[in-house]
Amino acid sequence: MNSPENIRNVIRYLQKFKNALAVIYLDDKTIESPLYSSHIRDIALLHEAGLKVVIVPGARRRIDDVLHDSKIQWKYQDNIRVTESDAMPLIKMAAFDVSNTIMTSLAANGITAIIGNWVRARGKGVLNGYDFGTAGEIEKLETAAIRTVLDDGFIPIFPCIGWNTVGHPYNISSILLAQQVAINLKADKLFFVMQDGRINASRYTIPEGLSLSEDGEVPAMNLEEVDLFLKVNAASAGEKLDTERASVASLLKAAQEACRKGVTRTHIVDGSVDGVLPCEIFSDLGSGTMIYTSNYGKIRPMEQSDVAAVLAVMRPFVASGKLLPRSEKDLFSRLEDYVVYELDGGVHACAALHVYEDGQAEIAAVAVDEAFAHMGIGPKLMEYLMQLAGEMEVSSIFIMTTQAADWFEKLGFQPDTIESLPQERRSIWSKERNSKVYRLAARLC
Repeated sequence: MNSPENIRNVIRYLQKFKNALAVIYLDDKTIESPLYSSHIRDIALLHEAGLKVVIVPGARRRIDDVLHDSKIQWKYQDNIRVTESDAMPLIKMAAFDVSNTIMTSLAANGITAIIGNWVRARGKGVLNGYDFGTAGEIEKLETAAIRTVLDDGFIPIFPCIGWNTVGHPYNISSILLAQQVAINLKADKLFFVMQDGRINASRYTIPEGLSLSEDGEVPAMNLEEVDLFLKVNAASAGEKLDTERASVASLLKAAQEACRKGVTRTHIVDGSVDGVLPCEIFSDLGSGTMIYTSNYGKIRPMEQSDVAAVLAVMRPFVASGKLLPRSEKDLFSRLEDYVVYELDGGVHACAALHVYEDGQAEIAAVAVDEAFAHMGIGPKLMEYLMQLAGEMEVSSIFIMTTQAADWFEKLGFQPDTIESLPQERRSIWSKERNSKVYRLAARLC
């Protein structure tokens, strides 16, 4: 059974993303997979929920099959298909065939989609002496026409074909097309749905300090962390990445560039997981890897409207005896002492800094939603409050704990005595609870 908080999160995200724009790239393996119909149904549900959706399907395997059946030779240069001009009619046919498959599947779910020629392209030409033949680059997107289609309630589908000003077609990269569509339309979300879309510790070298989920997945990276991830994985591979790592590296660079140019967030998700799209959109942690700019997750002062959520975060810690019980009245009376960690409008952690008359400060009520514990939020809250206490020029900082002494010691706290506490705090200490005192070493204050 779903928890009330999970249901509230879904409602919150429905409100947040109403009329938001999501560009979805579906790789060809996903389109050919047993879960394809489920992904299409999910896309239809997202559309019905009020999101504006654009689809860019991958067609590499379909193009390969058509060219192979016609005994037309091709090769790849820098991961770009290179063919002679006589292959272009077949490439175009295959690309539109895949797009038509998407359109037909959406129609079966009651959704109207339109395949359009909204891409102006130019030939890649000759680079470093190599002729790229029918391969093209995106020159311009007909943004106004695309927005009209979206405003009319339809889903635009982009084949991996672009045309120059005289109608000559070129084969373009679907991944770069999805990226450029998202950038030009200022998309809220860009999704790369890949059959091999898992970025985890079993496949890659994970930079120190990068948070992992319980199953070893990388749930999110900011732009700087993407650079670090690419650097350490290139180094671990001796600067020569295998095909899979090279593909993921290219994908991460495309995601990073999209975010740098205005896309709010880019998600790399595993197409072999059922329900991966709604899970990534309507939950705080999702099920893939999110690339984001620095505005994802923040520490801020607690507000009156946060009190119910903060009490919900505290509840399991109170039940286990790790925190003292607190009421709404308690939180309202010391509202200015509390900070929360907010992620996409939801509160998932809290802590408080109480300053006493003798100049001592107590960090208290540190609680992090268990589902988010792997993200390093607790240390971030502690660092924030320790810095705040330093700015307030307190004489020392202490904490009281029954079960988390090891964790606080790692942060530089050392055992102290009950007698060292301010009188006000000592008066509410109880022998029954027997909380231990730990104080931050003076050199760290």
